[in-house]
Amino acid sequence: MSATHSTRTATPRHFLMCRPEHFTVSYEINPWMDKTRLTDSALAVAQWETLYKTYLAWGHTVDLIDPVPGLPDMVFAANGATVVDGLVYSALFRYPERAPEGPLYEKWFADHGYMTQTATEVNEGEGDILLVGDTFLAGTGFRTDTASHGELARLTGREVVTLELVDPRFYHLDTALTVLDSRPGHELVAYYPPAFSEASQAVLAERYPDAVMATEADAVALGLNAVSDGLHVVVAPAAVDLQAALTERGFEVHPVATTELLKGGGGAKCCTLEIRA
Repeated sequence: MSATHSTRTATPRHFLMCRPEHFTVSYEINPWMDKTRLTDSALAVAQWETLYKTYLAWGHTVDLIDPVPGLPDMVFAANGATVVDGLVYSALFRYPERAPEGPLYEKWFADHGYMTQTATEVNEGEGDILLVGDTFLAGTGFRTDTASHGELARLTGREVVTLELVDPRFYHLDTALTVLDSRPGHELVAYYPPAFSEASQAVLAERYPDAVMATEADAVALGLNAVSDGLHVVVAPAAVDLQAALTERGFEVHPVATTELLKGGGGAKCCTLEIRA
């Protein structure tokens, strides 16, 4: 039976974002990046501003970290850390081009009074670590080492479920799966099954039998790089099948274009790091 709007509840969120003042594609570390394609920094900022203002309009708290010249991917704040129960687990990036971002994000949190834990294992924050209920889903295969999953479990005391990504287009977990409802007992996700190994598909099917299944068209539009507060969902405008499926499930869908940032391989979720106190 389809859910109704009355069953969906928006939960106030606290986000960290970074304005893309220095966004460009100056290197290639994922299949979306092409240095020969021109990027429009003004358009990237305008699209980001729409996303930022959307969160504010919904009543969410949004803090900003200052962008740093020479770090064009710093706009993808979700990769900067994982924050739960007020503990900040820092990112340790796979590629040297992004390596300085981890310490910058960790310093921001330390300067704002958070307890930080410097990662010793390669992980790319919420790019590959998503909280669903009381459980972390943790991606691996392209960016994040499985050793970091154990480190995260030890630090937080929470269950961490490893999911193997197998399609290089979906190099981070948050490009292949989105958390629609994170409340314990109400967990709901959407994902694109072929992005995962057969074993990981089986894990997801067992844990989330009511999950929304995205189409390939949804996935290649980075439609699963979405942000939900439990009622409202920011989604890529081109992910039309996903929009229809979410509406059917009782969510309020809000298309927000991030096409310029897609040239760097990111969308709405990549721009949005959730701070869970």
